[in-house]
Amino acid sequence: MTDKERPTILAIDPGGRRYGVAIADLETRFARPLEVIDATLQDPIARIADLIRDCKVVRVVVGRPVALSGSNGPAVAGNREFIEKLGDLGIEVVEHDERLTTVIAEQGLRAGGSKRATRERLRDAVAAQVLLQHFLDSQR
Repeated sequence: MTDKERPTILAIDPGGRRYGVAIADLETRFARPLEVIDATLQDPIARIADLIRDCKVVRVVVGRPVALSGSNGPAVAGNREFIEKLGDLGIEVVEHDERLTTVIAEQGLRAGGSKRATRERLRDAVAAQVLLQHFLDSQR
């Protein structure tokens, strides 16, 4: 079975303007950043629908913006509509705690020596990777 034929899982780190996207195949269970969708340039739902079709996605994990205390953050209500639209695509959608994923992504990019422009371009996709890897690890 080639990489293109393996079932995959997609993670979305939703934001107001940018949506970080990461992917992992269900065999290796190793998450990697895929892309950042800029909502001012394209419809995030349409792009995610393309990725679901093209990448053999069987499940989508969406970051749940939980406050550090564990309570729902202010952005949880905004996520509901996004999750409902994803559900309309006929795919299983699961929420997972995204606490500190962006902080971890930023720290990793800094530690790797990435310049500011590179960090800004990649941060959301790397945050989605952190989210997805946490989800996959919690399922073991």
